[in-house]
Amino acid sequence: MRAGDHIPRKRFGQHFLADHSVIDAIVRAIEPRAGQSMVEIGPGLAALTQPLVERLGRLTVVELDRDLATRLRQHPQLQVVESDVLRVDFTQLARDAGAKLRVVGNLPYNISTPILFHLLDHVDAIEDQHFMLQKEVVDRMVASPGTAAYGRLSVMLQWRYAMEDVLFVAPEAFDPPPKVDSAVVRMVPHAEPAAVDAALLSELVQVAFSMRRKLLRHSLGHWLAQRGLTDAFDLHRRAEEVPVAEYLELAARVQADQT
Repeated sequence: MRAGDHIPRKRFGQHFLADHSVIDAIVRAIEPRAGQSMVEIGPGLAALTQPLVERLGRLTVVELDRDLATRLRQHPQLQVVESDVLRVDFTQLARDAGAKLRVVGNLPYNISTPILFHLLDHVDAIEDQHFMLQKEVVDRMVASPGTAAYGRLSVMLQWRYAMEDVLFVAPEAFDPPPKVDSAVVRMVPHAEPAAVDAALLSELVQVAFSMRRKLLRHSLGHWLAQRGLTDAFDLHRRAEEVPVAEYLELAARVQADQT
């Protein structure tokens, strides 16, 4: 499929990957192998789709744009799911495939974070994920405590995944070029993640980072006091100074106290 045949739609956040050297580098990072169950989010003009399906044999793609989905259906080796990715049940796709999924994609920058959290709900059905995202988002995903990029996204994703920033991608690699730098991130689910309630952890971390420039006693302190756990945590720190493991330990304690 050629870019000239399709006008990128701003409402879908469409920026089509066009640099073949970048495409080759991404495929090498993914290492697709024949017979693996893989789902590509937002295949667009199939720049990444074609080299993937050549190695896999079959590939499931999720595409919201009706015109692009119609074109993709002409490819005999593709199973096309025409849908908003936030409505896709990846757990059911894995059941249908009879194997955990490898998920890849060039995620629309305007909804990349909601997609990551949607997939977090299906992490038990996923073998690994490789995504192209805005570089700033990838920096937040892989950030270490004590850095400006470290925040709620860092904690929630690092709870369930080991992550690695594997490739920088300049705007010129796309048609049309976005106004931001991009990067490819690898996400591999932890074999034995901490057993905490996702909704509870999300609430805890959101409260902690709601006043990130102030000490935690001004934010998380009040939240813990409402639960009778005023001595449960060192609150004389800022949210960005607390490692992921400590947030998980605190969530487990709050969870145990509530049961």
